[in-house]
Amino acid sequence: MRWPAFFLVFLPGIIILLWLGVWQLQRLSWKEGVIADINARIAADPVQLPDTPDPERDAYLPVEVTGVLSPTYLQVLVSRKGAGAGYRIIRPMIRENDRIMIDMGFVKTDAAAGLKFEEGPPLTIVGNMQWPQETDSFTPDPDIEGNIWFARDVAAMAEALQTDPVLVVRRDAPQLGGPLSPMPVDTSAIPNDHLQYAITWFSLAAIWSLMTIYFLRRKPAASTN
Repeated sequence: MRWPAFFLVFLPGIIILLWLGVWQLQRLSWKEGVIADINARIAADPVQLPDTPDPERDAYLPVEVTGVLSPTYLQVLVSRKGAGAGYRIIRPMIRENDRIMIDMGFVKTDAAAGLKFEEGPPLTIVGNMQWPQETDSFTPDPDIEGNIWFARDVAAMAEALQTDPVLVVRRDAPQLGGPLSPMPVDTSAIPNDHLQYAITWFSLAAIWSLMTIYFLRRKPAASTN
């Protein structure tokens, strides 16, 4: 019964596990290409803001925008590696023909209490357009009274700030003073676990192969009759 079991159970198992490992390596190559393309797009020379921004076409697009920053702002609770808890500060920018949102950057929670902005002269900011997917069914509703948001929901923030649903994440701007530091768009949040998955499948294939060898080399149990 050993060889029938080998061809019916063990060999198909090895083939399936190896195929899953190879498939994950193919996915890894594809994901690395996607990330490289996004990185190149993020770092490209900035252009003018499109007349009709599109979340699919214009995601990560580098833009240069000029306008007056409104004193009003929203605070989005985040955690930054090496800095701890803090807020992203989202401010409206009033331009000649529209109002958009600027993600100005990060401020620690202890410094956020003293934040106060004034309307200054027109300012030019270089950044990347983004429509982050940070909300799900577990995301709490924003604390409007306390001005604390728990995710960047572009549509909801635009409604609260009375702007167009357009967010530019600051990459570069004149020195603004104060405790804010930019949190530019990058690809660190894009998951890429395909190598770990491939190693897992190949490891299981190796274990399955060892089990197969043991099964084939094991001496038959002595008959009790």
